[in-house]
Amino acid sequence: MPHDLHAALKQHFGHKAFRAGQEQVMESLLAGRSALALFPTSAGKSLCYQLPALLMEGVTLVISPLIALMKDQVQALRARGIAAARLDSSLSADEAAQVFDDMRTGTLKLLYIAPERLMNENFVERLKRLRIAMMAVDEAHCISEWGHNFRPEYLRLALVAKELGIKPVLALTATATPSVAADIRKAFGIEQEDHVQTSFLRPNLHFRITPCAAPQRLPVLTKLLLKRKVPSIVYVTLQNTAEHVATHLQKNGVNALAYHAGLPDEHRHAAQDAFMTGQTDVIVATIAFGMGIDKADIRAVYHYNLPKTLENYSQETGRAGRDGKTSVCELLACADDCIVLENFTFGDTPTPQAIRQLLDHLLLQGTEFDVSMYDLAHATDIRPLVIETVITNLELDGILRPLGSFYASYQFRFIQPEQRVLSGHKPERQAFLRRLFQCGKRGTKWTTLNPDEAAAELNEPRDRVLKALTWLQESGDIELKPSGSRQKYRLAEDANRRDPREITKKMQHLFAERERRDVERLNEVLNFARHRGCLTRWLLHYFGEEMAADCGTCTSCKEREKGIAADAPRDIPQSAPPPITVQHVAAIRELVDEGHAALRSSRQLARFLCGLTSPATTRARLGRHESFGLLERIPFGDVLAQTETMLG
Repeated sequence: MPHDLHAALKQHFGHKAFRAGQEQVMESLLAGRSALALFPTSAGKSLCYQLPALLMEGVTLVISPLIALMKDQVQALRARGIAAARLDSSLSADEAAQVFDDMRTGTLKLLYIAPERLMNENFVERLKRLRIAMMAVDEAHCISEWGHNFRPEYLRLALVAKELGIKPVLALTATATPSVAADIRKAFGIEQEDHVQTSFLRPNLHFRITPCAAPQRLPVLTKLLLKRKVPSIVYVTLQNTAEHVATHLQKNGVNALAYHAGLPDEHRHAAQDAFMTGQTDVIVATIAFGMGIDKADIRAVYHYNLPKTLENYSQETGRAGRDGKTSVCELLACADDCIVLENFTFGDTPTPQAIRQLLDHLLLQGTEFDVSMYDLAHATDIRPLVIETVITNLELDGILRPLGSFYASYQFRFIQPEQRVLSGHKPERQAFLRRLFQCGKRGTKWTTLNPDEAAAELNEPRDRVLKALTWLQESGDIELKPSGSRQKYRLAEDANRRDPREITKKMQHLFAERERRDVERLNEVLNFARHRGCLTRWLLHYFGEEMAADCGTCTSCKEREKGIAADAPRDIPQSAPPPITVQHVAAIRELVDEGHAALRSSRQLARFLCGLTSPATTRARLGRHESFGLLERIPFGDVLAQTETMLG
């Protein structure tokens, strides 16, 4: 098969040769075996599924968590004449209808979707009718609870792949420690010999550590950017820091723009496009930026704040120098950042009472039940990601079995006149559709239909109702909008395993472990910044790779060249956290007196004061309150102790 691969590579992508590891991965897939491609950022992971997809029968499903990445890849493939499409929330109804049409007619070779879409019963129904060549799972490290970016919906991907009989599966990641890689292989049934890992060494990346006290950082960064004047990314932790830093840089002659998840979509897209086309030299961004950014000439990546983990650091610095030319990765190291980063971790941990409330809701229902993540989040004031983590662990322990997701209701509107829609069918089908339409509650434009109620009224299976709606949508007769996503579960038959008290204890332990691991990972970042030995060697060792010799280009290697003593660790500045002042206490008292329902408990109040949102504060639109984030530079434990005193 190698000659086929080489010919296809030249024909479709215009390349003469493969990069390290690519061919081995492709041969495993073409032989029907699942594989893990653990390649560094920019090492050509995408080609590992894009090329085999063209040589296999059917459509290749690509699971990607980021719309920006899907968009870029689909555009690039279409430019090469390859039939690729994406399904995501940013598509218009007409665009989505066109994708469904292409799925049905079998013209698509690659379909990019977000992992959540596989929780949608309507979509899974469509997949059952397709010939699926394989599934590629990007950012596969998200499947591991030991990984730095665990996403519960990734654990379900393996389950869906088994249920739909999809094989082979290609798992792709640029950041997996040996234990995370083992988790990925286990989940997708990948043999050790089909785990293909190439060297993470990027000799063109020169790692720099610049210790900075907090007040020095902005002047130091400004000076560096004015001196180097190259396309650069500056990574920060908080959205307001991105705005503050970008504004300061603009005022001081640096062509910079802010980018973060809190900006309106059009501002974000405009900032990204300006950076990609070279109109803007510098993007100041939270980690929302950069996944899948395919700009080869980024010459510098600065970390204005400490990254949360070495995995994040590796991924973010990996965006520099994709063209192979020398690029600088500079960390402006200040230990003050640890407080904000640790607060994120502590703030996400639910109280035992909230966990118990959640478990009572899940375990004291009938054998089969359904829930809305949105409703649960608001009832318990626990973020949906944390709820999904609890539910996923209940699934892994066999206490809950997911039966798929569905929508509580659908809205549809006629694109063709209703009479014309009906007249194209045989009398029996016409009668069924007429009755189906009558089950809905008609508005001026849209009709709202509950599929369960319609099925009961028509004395038909729910499945038939859904198939009819899907078919009408695909035929271009109606526009269909689902709403009220709900997840269906079955409880374990053994009631002894469902003791909420025992499970609450177990979940508390799980979240305490997670806190410990997150703090440990943050300490690893500080240890890296303090390390006087070769920084490149340290990073590679963390990812399970050993280096024969020092890099000679990092801060530590350069210091040794200059004869700077390396006996003690590098000193990273850390100022004492600011105290909680009388003025702070007065502002908190005022906040308490305002009587916000979303801030009733001491933990809710502490989270809010540390600048951490929750479902209740988001719904109450408290993010713009003047006291939001008032104590974000103070350790969460101290803030919690203060709120406990004040709320009694």
